[in-house]
Amino acid sequence: MANKPNTPMLDQLEGGPWPSFVTGLKRLADDEGKSHAPIMKSLLGQLEHSYETRKGYWKGGTIGVRGYGAGVIPRFSEVAGDYPESSEFHTLRIMPPAGMHYDTAILRKMCDIWEKHGSGLIAFHGQSGDIMFQGCDSENVQTSFDALNELGFDLGGAGAGVRTSMSCVGAARCEQSCFDEAKALRMVINNMLDDMHRPSLPYKFKAKFSGCGNDCVNATHRSDFAVLGTWADDIKVNQDEVKKYVATLGRKGVNDQVVNMCPTRALSLNDDDTLEIDNKSCVRCMHCINVMTKALSPGDEKGVTILAGGKRTLKIGDLMGTVIVPFHRMETEEDYEWLVELSETVLEFFAENALEHERTGEMIERIGMINFLDGIGLDVDPNMVSHPRTSSYIRMDGWDDEVTKWNSRHGAAAAE
Repeated sequence: MANKPNTPMLDQLEGGPWPSFVTGLKRLADDEGKSHAPIMKSLLGQLEHSYETRKGYWKGGTIGVRGYGAGVIPRFSEVAGDYPESSEFHTLRIMPPAGMHYDTAILRKMCDIWEKHGSGLIAFHGQSGDIMFQGCDSENVQTSFDALNELGFDLGGAGAGVRTSMSCVGAARCEQSCFDEAKALRMVINNMLDDMHRPSLPYKFKAKFSGCGNDCVNATHRSDFAVLGTWADDIKVNQDEVKKYVATLGRKGVNDQVVNMCPTRALSLNDDDTLEIDNKSCVRCMHCINVMTKALSPGDEKGVTILAGGKRTLKIGDLMGTVIVPFHRMETEEDYEWLVELSETVLEFFAENALEHERTGEMIERIGMINFLDGIGLDVDPNMVSHPRTSSYIRMDGWDDEVTKWNSRHGAAAAE
C-alpha cells in the first residue's frame, strides 16, 4: 500500500475538541522512508474498513518469546489479502518501572527499538500498567523483546495469570505518600513472576499499590489485591495555614469547598478561623488534604489498608475491593516481607479455590468472606466496617420510625 488510504470516517474522529488517536496513526504513516510507514498505512486502511462494515477483523493465535508463556498479545488479520502490511499486528506488554519513572534517554531508546522492529506505535500505559508496544510481525517479536530486555525491561502479564502491576509515584515525590509503594510493588511482583510469565491460574490476578486514599492507580476497584496507604493517628493541622486559606477563600469559601464536602461531617470551622477535626469520624477520603495541602497532611502513624476482590464487569458485575486488613504499619523490612507473604497466600488460595474464568472478588462472593478470611489466615476485624453510618450498603433513613414501630409492637406484647 504505497499511498495513504482515504479515511473519511476516521477523519471525523479528529474533528472534536480532544486529541485523537487517528492523528497519531497518520503521523506514523507519513514517516516516508521509515519501515513502519507502510504498516501504519495498511492499518489505517483496515481500520477504515472496520468502521465501514462495523466489524472487527483481528483474530488471536499463539505467539511468544523463548521461555515465556505470556506477555505477547497475538493479532492476525482476517483481511490480510487486502491489507498485507498489517496482516500481523502483535502487541508486546512490557513491565514499566515502579512509579512510572523514566529518563529521556530510555524513552528514546525504546522508540528507536520499536521504529526498527515494529510499527512505532507505543501506549503509556495499559490499564494494568504495561507499556504497550503495538504492531509487530511474528518474525520480529523475539528480536524486539531481546532489544528491550537488554535495556533492563521484562515482559508483563497476559492470560490467566498474574498481570503487570502499578504503583503511584508515591514516596518518590508525593507528600501524601504513607508507605514505600515502589518497594512494595517490586517485592510483591518479583515474588509472583513465575505466575506472570507462565500463567496457570483460573483467571487473571492483579495487584496495585496507591500511597493514600486518592488511589491514583485505581487499586480499589481495578485489582484483586489492593494496597492503599493510610494513617492511624490524627490528621496533622497547621492552624496558621488554615487561617491563610480562610483569608484567601473567606469563611464561606472554606465551608463550601472543605467543611461541607467532608462525607462524615468531621470538620468544623471555629470562630477564630481555626479548623477542628473529629478524627474518630474521619474516613481518610483525602478531600480536605487535597484542597488545603499546606494546612493539612496525613498523620505520623503511617501504614496500609489492604483490600481484596476489586474488578470490572465479568460474571456478577463491577466490584469494589473489600477490606481484609484495616491497618498495618509499614516501618521495617519485616513489614514488607509480611506483605509479600500475605499476597502469596491470597494468590495461592485463589489458585486452589476459584472456578475457571472467575476473579478473586467473584470467588469471595461465592464462598463468603468468612471462608476467604479463614482460608488466608486472617481474623475478622470489626474495623473492616466501622459502623453502619459510613457503610454504603446500609441505608439508615427511616430507621427512627422503624424503631418506634418495633418498640410499640413489642412493648404492647410485653404488657399483655
